[in-house]
Amino acid sequence: MNIVPRKPFGELDDFFRDDDWFFPVFSRKDFEPDMDVYETEKDVVAEINLPNIDPNDIKVSVDDGVLKVSGDFEEKEEDKEKNYWKKEIRRGSFKRAIRLPAEVDEEKVDANYQNGILKVVLPKTKPKKKKEKEIKVKSK
Repeated sequence: MNIVPRKPFGELDDFFRDDDWFFPVFSRKDFEPDMDVYETEKDVVAEINLPNIDPNDIKVSVDDGVLKVSGDFEEKEEDKEKNYWKKEIRRGSFKRAIRLPAEVDEEKVDANYQNGILKVVLPKTKPKKKKEKEIKVKSK
């Protein structure tokens, strides 16, 4: 028989750990956009959720099998007359990097931004054969 400890105030503890239980909190959490990565027969596709970001502020690169997406976003001006309770729309930067599940042609990557989604299409290539290098063992 397992004994489960009783925590009658567990929910209350969680309540007080929450950011906005009593007063407004102006958090500055790092922005890490959501990303879906999937494969088709010909491509690896990454879709990154970047709403309200100017596509000119987004940088996409592929290096040694790693897709990197980064950029900046601007904060809306704070209206002093609004008496904010919580303000989370902010400015800053974001960065995501993910190792790709297949080898891709890094010269033919295509990126499009539409309706807040950045879609990066990376055409697959055949894996390069790596040469085995034999190392001579020396004796002393």
